[in-house]
Amino acid sequence: MAGTALVVGASGIVGGATARLLRQEGWTVHGLARRPVAQAGVAPVAADLQDAQATAAALAGLRPDAVFITTWLRQDSEAENIRVNSAMVRNLLDGLRSAGAPPRHVALVTGLKHYLGPFEAYGKGALPQTPFREEQGRLDVDNFYYAQEDEVFAAAARDGFTWSVHRPHTVIGKAVGNAMNMGTTLAVYATLCRETGRPFRFPGSPAQWDGLTDMTDAALLARHLLWATETPAAANEAFNVVNGDVFRWKWMWGRIADWFGLEPAPFDGTIVPLEQQMADDAPIWRRIAERDGLAEVDLGRLASPWHTDADLGRPIEVVTDMGKSRRMGFTAYQPTDDAFIRLFEQLRAERLIP
Repeated sequence: MAGTALVVGASGIVGGATARLLRQEGWTVHGLARRPVAQAGVAPVAADLQDAQATAAALAGLRPDAVFITTWLRQDSEAENIRVNSAMVRNLLDGLRSAGAPPRHVALVTGLKHYLGPFEAYGKGALPQTPFREEQGRLDVDNFYYAQEDEVFAAAARDGFTWSVHRPHTVIGKAVGNAMNMGTTLAVYATLCRETGRPFRFPGSPAQWDGLTDMTDAALLARHLLWATETPAAANEAFNVVNGDVFRWKWMWGRIADWFGLEPAPFDGTIVPLEQQMADDAPIWRRIAERDGLAEVDLGRLASPWHTDADLGRPIEVVTDMGKSRRMGFTAYQPTDDAFIRLFEQLRAERLIP
């Protein structure tokens, strides 16, 4: 069922993985970003989705069968997150409409903040029971994910395309300059601990250390996006997307430490955020990168400690039900420790870590 795809946020973790999979499956792929990076087989589309006119001009002549929205812009407040990110989705879909050929399907990637709340109220207040299920619906709080969904729903009703919403847990994958990147953040942190002799200590909460959790590999998420696009029963549905296994960080932390040749520090239950631990590490990273000939000397383009702290500091156990997708026939499975190790090997091969 290969056709023409527009991947919005093609330079990010999810967008990059989706573009690669679509190419492998024979699709013609256009990759939209504010500053597109070179990707083999992907036609770049440069556009700032905050600018409606410029977006429409950039999309002129495109006739995508499927659109994959995998991007957002972090703002200083949830009100601004809603204003900016809803406008970006609206400008994109209006631009495609003005080009004269609305897509057949639009897939929107959001996440578990659908159930946990936005950053300003993350993991607080009355939350649905875990494992999270799609039928649990929206929280009674403002949330830019809901605003993005509403823009997709309104455009679908107007233009006649089908949609799907995909809610991954924390995504494991490679992208430089990404705002939410736990895998690379932990790889950089482990490298810094090895370099400086600092203890490789878990930065988060006892609830995360001891409780069950799950994650989402970017390649598996890409497969889920394509599956929903090509599966009639998945039209106009929202889905959770996780690897299929569960783990405890008290076990995973040791697996990560082993790969980097480190001894994991004992966890005493004290939260010591990475943002605090890594606050002065930029010069150290630059020194490592220059000494070892790494591809990126700017620590801020590799690590996002604030986001990793938000996930690992949660006061509740977070696991995700994927029964809806399983019942419809999506059976892909990815062990999470293997996903981490594959990412670390890729980062080393591409000279992003020594």
